[in-house]
Amino acid sequence: MNYRPLGNTGIKVSEVSFGTWAIGGAWGNVSDEESLKGLQYAIENGVNFFDTADVYGDGHSEELLAKATKGKEDDIHIATKFCRMGDIHNKDTYSYETVSAYCEASLKRLNRESIDLYQIHCPATEILKDGEVFAVLDRLQREGKIRHYGVSVETVEEGLICLEHSNVKSLQVIFNMFRQKPLEELLPKAQENGVGILVRLPLASGLLTGKFTKDYTFEKDDHRHFNENGEAFNVGETFAGLGFAKGVELADQLSWIANDRESMAKAALRWILDQKEVTCVIPGFKTEKQVRENLASASVKSFSLEETQKIRDFYNEEVKQYIRGSY
Repeated sequence: MNYRPLGNTGIKVSEVSFGTWAIGGAWGNVSDEESLKGLQYAIENGVNFFDTADVYGDGHSEELLAKATKGKEDDIHIATKFCRMGDIHNKDTYSYETVSAYCEASLKRLNRESIDLYQIHCPATEILKDGEVFAVLDRLQREGKIRHYGVSVETVEEGLICLEHSNVKSLQVIFNMFRQKPLEELLPKAQENGVGILVRLPLASGLLTGKFTKDYTFEKDDHRHFNENGEAFNVGETFAGLGFAKGVELADQLSWIANDRESMAKAALRWILDQKEVTCVIPGFKTEKQVRENLASASVKSFSLEETQKIRDFYNEEVKQYIRGSY
């Protein structure tokens, strides 16, 4: 396993780490037993960083992480998130009293004394522009409840706003072959400011695995069934904002990336890891097998300059015109 610095925090994290949205809920059937096996396998193979949130299964993924990391709290870093249990547009959601309560609840579920990285969970843009929430996080940091803080953002604009605040240590962004806009300005500026980049949805909700056909049906409790058009939350969180049928069509055109790289999924993760500004990718998982396959992406060959340009041209000419929602 390779480790990369999380911005200028002094923490080094595994370049392939894992998100826990899927094992918390809203991704179809999942077994706690299988989830814990996956977490254990990841830890045994050098993963030292996991991303979660208080709304993933109403805190269930945090509880699973507490079980999996018991006795390893000093070695395994956890990032969790807050604000989406409330109204993300209401300033009261970001008051000291409210955020402190969210933090205490997460600490209890995680069975930890301090949160390594506490992230605002895709807040409204106006909240970031207002900036008062950053003072709240500074206070929680002084109290020792959190070690560092960052922001999970939906758009490049939001990321750039966050970079104006010197204590923001990480940005979590949607970034993949279908979602390359952060490459232009946000990633270079984050690196310049010593801010870590955590990449979520690196496989575009599974599209970049190449395993789906247009007639595939998702389970009703899977967000890929109920949020394809942004019915429940930001449309970009599902299929990178492309819509399923268009995403499958575009993924078919990218199938060549698997050549000499074992699979499309491994190739798609490798492409992200090839970007020097990226701290880590945080793919989701529901099984130990998925963890094993995602970890293998770090050992497949990097993309050549010619291949990288081909992927960039494909995005510009065939993909970005179909992305819906602000990003």
